[in-house]
Order: sequence, then structure tokens, then C-alpha cells
Amino acid sequence: MPDEPTWPTVDDDEPDHEPPTVQVRQPDPPTMRIQAPVRAQPVRVPPRPAAPPPPPRQAPPTEIKSEPEPVPEPITEREDPPVRTGRRKRPFVLGGAAVLVVALAGTAVAGTQAGWFDTTPAPTTAAPLPPAPVTLALKGVGPAATPHTAAGVRAALSGPAANDVLDPVAGSVVDPATGTALWSQGETTAQTPASTIKVLTAAAALLALDHTSQLSTKVVRGAQPGTVVLVGGGDPTLSSLPAGQPTVYPGAATIDDLAAQVRAAGPVTQVHYDVSRYVPSGMAPGWDPADVANGYVAPIEPVMLDGGRADPTKYDTPRSATAAATAAQALAQRLGVPAVAPGTAAPGAKVLGEVKSAPVDQLVENMLQISDNVLAETIAREVALARGLPPSFEGGAKAVRDVLTEAGFDLSTSTIVDGSGLSPNDKVPAKLLTDVLAAAARPDASDPRTVKLRPLTTGLPVAGGSGTLAGRYAEWGAEGRGWVRAKTGTLTSVNTLAGVVVDTNGRLLVFAFMSLSPDDAKVVRGGLDQMAAALRTCGC
Repeated sequence: MPDEPTWPTVDDDEPDHEPPTVQVRQPDPPTMRIQAPVRAQPVRVPPRPAAPPPPPRQAPPTEIKSEPEPVPEPITEREDPPVRTGRRKRPFVLGGAAVLVVALAGTAVAGTQAGWFDTTPAPTTAAPLPPAPVTLALKGVGPAATPHTAAGVRAALSGPAANDVLDPVAGSVVDPATGTALWSQGETTAQTPASTIKVLTAAAALLALDHTSQLSTKVVRGAQPGTVVLVGGGDPTLSSLPAGQPTVYPGAATIDDLAAQVRAAGPVTQVHYDVSRYVPSGMAPGWDPADVANGYVAPIEPVMLDGGRADPTKYDTPRSATAAATAAQALAQRLGVPAVAPGTAAPGAKVLGEVKSAPVDQLVENMLQISDNVLAETIAREVALARGLPPSFEGGAKAVRDVLTEAGFDLSTSTIVDGSGLSPNDKVPAKLLTDVLAAAARPDASDPRTVKLRPLTTGLPVAGGSGTLAGRYAEWGAEGRGWVRAKTGTLTSVNTLAGVVVDTNGRLLVFAFMSLSPDDAKVVRGGLDQMAAALRTCGC
């Protein structure tokens, strides 16, 4: 007796499954073509031979032979297993073929019941669903939220401000919607701000410069044939990397682009570089010369690659002490020129190539995000040029003071010697920082300064999320994570924090906290973060 046909397994993600019950009916005529069900191995059924003319007497039956089925390819563990075919003994070929035809007929019935042979085309596009209801989960901050009270803010800060690790600490908290001071402690005493002075540099630039203006780096024709002059236009963000490779300065132009323009203008035999845009200044009063090798700053020149960084993708990496010459050498290398020399471009010289920085407002935001000292000093010099002052440390400091004073801010007790805050000689009261930030954070445009100063608030680092606050608000002040935006400041025994925060009522607060504690800087910064986080949790 022949082996019983083996049924295919059904893939339903279960380890064991009984074969389905199949109703068997009389097979269709041999001329009908049956499409194999999905996942079943193909089985060839030979056609029945035509009957010979009737002989005088019945002839013996003729043996029917079939071709062997193809051997299935090896399968992986996740694929469907092949259908196993029973082995037939030669004397029973005819009976096996009959059983096989019946089995296929049964499979066709099962396939029809399962919908395998449904010839009705399935719809390809479902009818559109009605619009889903939308519930607004976010809302803007503004004066409509419950206002704060001075007593409530004092209560919220009473614990964090009394932390011994912060002693001494000064600060100020202001409601920018009303201009009301809600908390203050030593807020009028000028003390070292460190990098929070960049808030003042940024504000002066936004008030004095066109936000869409860009800093230009040019190459012009030199006095001698084949000579070109690289002219610094104040952009320290010029990238040494190929286009499309990011540096610490988003949107930076590339030296490759500049070189390609010059190369297209003709052969070059000599490269000079012109740094006459800025007054040679070296280092500001109070700066530590070791800060160049430590990666915090470079001597300020009007043409630089990547802010003078050795690695353009890292914030604090050793800087070049001769950044302009380094930039000129990079250009010369791309032009196939062996050496460079200082020089001066002739007035009206033909421009052979030019690239431009990101707009001023984006440079300001970048400076605040990563607390870039070189960019801060460059911006201060550009403010000085706009005011007709020498583009130097002294000229930049005076320009910042003049612009902010004319805008109505009180700098009578402030001392500014640089634009970055690297100098411990800078002295600024917390009240000045909150006054400037409050003007930028007003919820309406009733203050004409607000529109120009708005990029101050958008450029501040986000607690636990971006810039110099990316690594903070995890261990201390976690409640403020994502809600505090602030500029940081750190020098030896100096830690400051100035920014904005939204409280649980949806009301915006402006703050500035300054500590001269000699304790461990990380712990002191954590104490300042806790003060800002306390304002976030304040429904006061």
C-alpha cells in the first residue's frame, strides 16, 4: 500500500500545529490547470494519455511515469519548511499518481476556502478615516499665567540659596512680563562674571549690528603677477574641513571653496595674508598665556581657521598662536604654493575669491551655546568697528559699554576689559545681567529693544540638552532639565549662571546667580543648578 501523502505545515508562529482538515471532492478534468497555493512546493502532474482506438479486445494497462520533483534549496531557520514528498515504489506508480491528483484536488478545495484562489482584486486604498481630534498639549508662556509673588520666590530659593557650598552667592530674579524684581541678594555688587559677560557682548552685537550681515574672507590679486593676498574680514569660523563635514561652527564657509575660486582665476606663485582689519592685541589683561595651549582661546586675528583649533570638531583643543599664518598656509597648500608671507592688499584690488560666514545672529547664538571665547572677542571687535572705535580689546570693551548704556542699561559699576570673560578683571553686577535678559525675554514687543535682543534667549544652552549645559542637571537640579536655559561662567573660584526658566504655572522668570566660593567647581555649579531648578518647581 502506498505511503499516505504528507501535508504541508501551516506558518502561524506556533511551535506545533495540527494539519488542517480538508474536504476532498472529485478532481476536475485533467485539462484544468491548478495554481499551487502560496508556500507549497510545485508538483508536476503529467496529462493523461489519449485513449487508443478500441481494439478487438481489452489491452493491458500501460504504466505511467512521472519526472522527479526538483530538490528544494536549503532553508534558513526563519523560512517556511518545504513540503515533504512521499517516496513511491515503482509497481505502484499508477496508484500513487491517482492519490496525488486527489490530494491536489483537496488542496485546491482548501485553497478556495482559505481565499487563495479568489480572483476578485483586493482593494489597494482604504477609505479615508475621519479627522482625528487634536488636543493642544503645549502652550506659550506669557502674562496670562498666574503671576509670581516675591514671598513665593523667596520661599522657593530659601533652601538652595543657603547652601554653604555657594557662600558667598549673589543674584537676582525678575519677572520679565512686569519687570518686577522677585528676589535679590547682593545684586548691585559688581563681581567677576566669567563667561556670563558674553550675554553683554551678544546684546551689544544684536543692538548695533545688522542681524543678517556676514563676515567676509577674500583673496585679491597681489601687486606682482601670480601673487594673491588673503584678506581677513573678521571671520574666525572659516573651516579647514571639506564642505559637508561639520565643525564646532555650524554654517561655516570652507577654505576649500575659497581655494577653488582662486584656482579658477589663474595660476598662483605666491600667497600673502593681510591682518590689518584688527589692531594687533595679543592677550587681554588678566589672560593666562597657558589658555592658548589648553585650548580655551587664541590670539585674536581677523582671519583664522576653526577659531585656531588643532581639531575643528572639539570645543577645547590646543590652539594656534599664529592663526592667520596657519590659515594662509592652508590656502597655499591647496594652491600648490610652498610658502606664505605677511602683506597688505592694495585698495580696490581685484577679488579672485570670497566666502562668507553665517549671519551675525547665528554667530551670536553659536557663541552663547558653546561659550566660544575667540568668537566673542571677534564679535566685540566688529561692534567696535561699527561704532568707529579701534578693533582691539580696549575698543571692543568700550563699544559694548557704549551700546548698552545708550540702550538704557546701567553700567556705572561695571568694568569690562574683554568680550569673552576670560579675564578676572571683568566686574559686573547680577542686576545688569537680569536687566539685559529681561529686555530680551519680554512677552511682547512694547520694548523696542526686545525684537533685536530676542536671539539672546534662543541662543542660551538648554539644561541637560545642549551646549555648555548638556552635561548638567542630571545629578543636581534634575527638575530643571529641559526647562532652564542659561549662560554658564567658570573661572578659578568663580561660577556663574544667568538665563531664563519656565515655572510650573507656565510663567517665565529671568535669573542671574554668581558665586565666588572656593569650593570644588563641580559642586558649586551643582548648587547653582539647584537654585535655577527651584524656580522651575515654583508655582509661586
